[in-house]
Amino acid sequence: MFHVLTLTYQQPLDVIDKTRTAHLAWLEEEIAAGRLLLAGRQESQAGGVLVTGDIGVEDAEAVIAADPYQQAGVVSYTRLSFNGAFRAPGL
Repeated sequence: MFHVLTLTYQQPLDVIDKTRTAHLAWLEEEIAAGRLLLAGRQESQAGGVLVTGDIGVEDAEAVIAADPYQQAGVVSYTRLSFNGAFRAPGL
């Protein structure tokens, strides 16, 4: 199961940026572990989008819970899960 995790900032960017260094380090760890495939800030600057690897719902929820932004209470998350039946080679 793949998941698109959309986070929405609940605070102004100056507040978000206080936790950004920890959030970016966490993203690098999650990508290295293979739990995340893609991550980036939305063009609108209203939040971000994360795409997970092939992980279960519980693992996706654990990824969300471990985000320093989530732990600081400065974002809200939504999760859209899909089966990834059609994949590019190597996924």
